[in-house]
Amino acid sequence: MAPVEQDALAVREQLFHERVRECIICALLFASLYILCHFIITHFKKHTDFTAVHDDEDAAVNRIALGLCTFTLAVALGAVLLLPFSIISNEVLLSFPQNYYIQWLNGSLIHGLWNLVFLFSNMSLVFLMPFAYFFTESEGFAGSKKGIMARVYETSVVLLLLTLLVLGMVWVASAIVGNDAASRQSLYDLWEYYLPYLYSCISLFGVLLLLLCTPFGLSTMFTVTGKLLVKPRLLEDLDEQLSCTRFEEAAVSHRIRSAGKASCWLNLDMEMLREQFFAIRSKRRKLELRHRASPWQRNLGYPLAMLGLLALTGISVLIVCFHVLELLLDDAAMPRGIQDASLGQVSFSIFGSFGAALQVVLIFYLMLSSVVGFYSSPLFTRLLPERQDTPLTKIIGNCVSLLVLSSALPVFSRTLGITRFDLLGDFGRFNWLGNFYIVFLYNMGFAGLTTLCLVKRVSWAVQAELIRAFGLHKLPLPVTRCRTRSKPS
Repeated sequence: MAPVEQDALAVREQLFHERVRECIICALLFASLYILCHFIITHFKKHTDFTAVHDDEDAAVNRIALGLCTFTLAVALGAVLLLPFSIISNEVLLSFPQNYYIQWLNGSLIHGLWNLVFLFSNMSLVFLMPFAYFFTESEGFAGSKKGIMARVYETSVVLLLLTLLVLGMVWVASAIVGNDAASRQSLYDLWEYYLPYLYSCISLFGVLLLLLCTPFGLSTMFTVTGKLLVKPRLLEDLDEQLSCTRFEEAAVSHRIRSAGKASCWLNLDMEMLREQFFAIRSKRRKLELRHRASPWQRNLGYPLAMLGLLALTGISVLIVCFHVLELLLDDAAMPRGIQDASLGQVSFSIFGSFGAALQVVLIFYLMLSSVVGFYSSPLFTRLLPERQDTPLTKIIGNCVSLLVLSSALPVFSRTLGITRFDLLGDFGRFNWLGNFYIVFLYNMGFAGLTTLCLVKRVSWAVQAELIRAFGLHKLPLPVTRCRTRSKPS
């Protein structure tokens, strides 16, 4: 064999081994996320929906739908980790450019991960989650033989009709937006135009949902953290709360012991008393755990946590405000997509590794705040999962909601200027990313809504804590008496 052919064969062999290595790494990462999401969903699912006591067919259908939900949640978690993993990989390659043990961490692997997340997000939102919902609600066509395959046929027909309806609506919307011959010709290209345009609409919806949920979640994080941590004695009197709870528990327990079983309504009252007793006992145990907290945890943990939340929120708002100025002065600040991930050449932060670490922390913080704001909003409070008591339809709704939020997170972070890492693959092909007015108004809206929610929540919280600290909440409320005039006879 000639030397030229040997070199070409060696290059092809190296490319083959690199591709196999990337496939193995992607499979291991996704398998780890799938196992983690399986434990998460198992923690919340309602076990009676998956037992074969009443109907073996329904239990099997629910298990199939649960597997699809686990897959979707794993994709959502992968979308959350996508941008932080890319930023950390770039910093690692900058710090150790010639290290043999991290040669597997290259631009081809990162680009492949972005493409896989984009593909699986499309597949989960458009096919898997609608299939899981219709599959659980289906019973088979009338007159057909009952069984799982009958449900599969009915679900496939309904999903096909829904797909045609959605594609028709997207076709009409595309024809209205781009009313020229080139746009009409591109409408017939399903893979290159239809699906990216459909996902662009879904991504725009997710980014708008993040715009509404994240500012509300940033202000709600202070309340949630205050409930989880033990406040200092100046702001919270645990002794008084614990004494009142113990007296209340003793009173309810005495009523249960002294109550008789003379009538049927009394039995119903006993059930209500037992539920009240269990709720009070649970509250008392939580108060005892908080009462046993150390002075360091009580006097240092709560202030540090609040200062940390305030610092992260303030840094996020400052970065967005600075990005607004950049948008007015420099076109390079606009979000854009690239097809080649050139990692390990330059840092994506002017502060180096520290700035990159801060970007990762801010991305996770904004995602957590958006989830808190989503479940705290009045429209989506009913979707909040409950431990061991969440039905399958609610699990499907939660998986779809989290996937919409997480798949829009890379676009959300780049649009706000939280990171300089450009969007890879099809994430950068969204039509609205190149519109200056949309990006500018989006940044202004985020900064304004976050500041408004934060000022309102902090002012109310400070007022409530000061009233509680000085004991003004114990004062009796003034009672206004109104005299009723009697009609003359």
